[in-house]
Amino acid sequence: MLRILKLLRLTAAVTMTAAAAVVSQAAEPFDSVFADSTIRIDYVLAGTTRAPSAAVRRTVATDGWAGRRHNLDRLPLAGNDRLTVTSANGDTLYRTSFSSLYNEWLALGDSVPRAFEHSVLMPMPRHPVTVTLDVLNPRHECVASVSHRFDPEDILIQRSAAARHDTVMIHSGNYQGPKIRFAFLPEGFRADEMDSFHAYARRAVDALFAHEPFGELRERFDFVAVDVPSVDTGVSRPSENDWRNTAFSSHFSTFYSDRYLTVPNVFAMHDALTGIPYEHIVVLANTDTYGGGGIYNEYTVTNTGNPKFEPVVVHEIGHSFGGLGDEYFYETDVMNDTYPLDVEPWEPNITTLVDFQGKWKHLVKDGTPVPTPSDRAAEFPVGVYEGGGYSTHGVYRPADVCRMRINEIDHFCPACIDALRRLILFYTE
Repeated sequence: MLRILKLLRLTAAVTMTAAAAVVSQAAEPFDSVFADSTIRIDYVLAGTTRAPSAAVRRTVATDGWAGRRHNLDRLPLAGNDRLTVTSANGDTLYRTSFSSLYNEWLALGDSVPRAFEHSVLMPMPRHPVTVTLDVLNPRHECVASVSHRFDPEDILIQRSAAARHDTVMIHSGNYQGPKIRFAFLPEGFRADEMDSFHAYARRAVDALFAHEPFGELRERFDFVAVDVPSVDTGVSRPSENDWRNTAFSSHFSTFYSDRYLTVPNVFAMHDALTGIPYEHIVVLANTDTYGGGGIYNEYTVTNTGNPKFEPVVVHEIGHSFGGLGDEYFYETDVMNDTYPLDVEPWEPNITTLVDFQGKWKHLVKDGTPVPTPSDRAAEFPVGVYEGGGYSTHGVYRPADVCRMRINEIDHFCPACIDALRRLILFYTE
């Protein structure tokens, strides 16, 4: 996300390689374990840094499952938090990982208890299962956990099938295998402004497909725009005492960083998508103020009217879909403790060299100096460049410049392309 806009520390977990290796026994075929329905579990993540907690708010069932039907018990990326579904005999049936705004708030060390919404999607189990949500800290330690029994026959599961809003298909891939499904949501667009929202959604898709590997794998994606009108046009800007009545109550000044735009009403976003196949959410905010955010497997939100709309939305999808870390850093080391230097970040495109073997080492040619000098970037398009994850020292990035570092670059670096391609293939093959 635009973390140059925030004063916080991000959490970290285990590496992608280790995460992908954590599997249970051989996974059973999808249809023998799950039905073609989606369960959405709404969680409230709350408390303080010293006493974090997680609790179940409600469960919602909808027809159809848009997620993966293979690799069910594997994680492509560790994320900051995880959801695990286990059978009565303890076998792992399904796993997914994600991050949340709550993780970021915990890293701030605020002593005032606060609560955040987070929703997780999982396929409907055919039999009772145990569902466990774990929240991790930067040292990979579980700091909050909730484990609960889920019975598909529970009468208190909210059943909802019909779509509530009109949709416009922006792009439908021709891939015959499983596809990755994105939903665009409008924020601060009135009912008479939906044509403008659709135009921004098309621009976002065109911008994404202009970047590899999304362009070459474009047929593996579906993008749909969902028409959810707001009462007011625009979005809220607390620094100017300007509050708008919008569909999802998004606002700038998250954690008092004026350009950090987030969506607090996570449950409302998912309610708006009832009956629509989706896995990933992109919120297009009707504002020309520069800003946005992208949280892994939670959502992307970005301005639309600003001239940097296209590079920002691609950058944020790099976070929310690809789990990529920011490759920029601060020359004054103002955030040099964002990532513990004795822990390998889970993001595939930054490293502390604790487990570089699990990152992009296979792309680095022999003889590449470590750290790789920036003035030799033409000689070493993939290297180990010091500076990344907001820190000048101790955290390294794959290339001197990349879409995950600066807006003026129109491509992802080779390591990001490799990581994104592997992720797309994980979901679709």
